[in-house]
Amino acid sequence: MPGETDDHPFLAGPGKGCVIGISRCIAARLPHKTNMEAFLVSTGIVALAEMGDKTQLLSLVLAARYRRPVPIILGILIATLFNHGFAGALGGWITHVVGESLLRWILGLGFIAMAAWMLIPDKLDDADQARPVKGFIGILGTTLVAFFFAEMGDKTQIATVALAARFSDAVLAVVMGTTFGMMIANAPAVLLGDRFANKMPIALVHKIAAGIFLVLGVLALLNIGG
Repeated sequence: MPGETDDHPFLAGPGKGCVIGISRCIAARLPHKTNMEAFLVSTGIVALAEMGDKTQLLSLVLAARYRRPVPIILGILIATLFNHGFAGALGGWITHVVGESLLRWILGLGFIAMAAWMLIPDKLDDADQARPVKGFIGILGTTLVAFFFAEMGDKTQIATVALAARFSDAVLAVVMGTTFGMMIANAPAVLLGDRFANKMPIALVHKIAAGIFLVLGVLALLNIGG
C-alpha cells in the first residue's frame, strides 16, 4: 500500500514480497492484534532459525534420497504441526504455573541463550537420517517420523515454547506462525535441493536471527511489550 513501510526486516531474499504477502493474508484472518503480532513474529524468527538447521539438512537429505517432493513436504508439515503443537501447549502451560516475575527472567534469559545458540553451526547426525523406503506412504511416514524426532529439542522447537510463553494469549497463532516459518525454510530446500542451500547466506541469516532473539530477551527482562 502507498506509504507502507517494510516492518519485516527478518524476511529477506527473492521471495520476500511473496512471503510477507502470504503472512499478512493469514494474519489478516486472525481476530486480534496480539494474534497477528504473534503469527508474524513467530513466522519470521523460525524461518530464519531453520536456515542451516539440522532439520533443514534432513530435508535436503530426504529430497536427494527419494526425489519425491510431495510426500516429503507433506510429512514435514504434519510432523511440524504435531511437534510445535506440543511445544506451543507446553509454553502456554508454563505461563499458568510460573509467577510473572520468574517467567520474565526465564523468557529473557531463554531468548538470550537462543541468540547464542543461533551462532553455533548445526550438523545432521547419522542417527537422524532416514532409511531407504519406497512408495508415497512409505516416504511420507519415514519423513514424518524422522522429522518429528529430529525436531525434538531443536532450536525451532525451543523457540516455539518460548514464543508461546511470550504470547500466551495467542498460542494457536504462534504454532501457525512457527509451522509456516518451517515450511518457508524447508519446502524450497526439498524442491530446489543444493541450489537453494548453496545460495543462502546461512551465517548472515543466523546473525540476524540471533539479533532478534537478543532483542526479545532484553525486552522481556525490561518487561517491555509484555
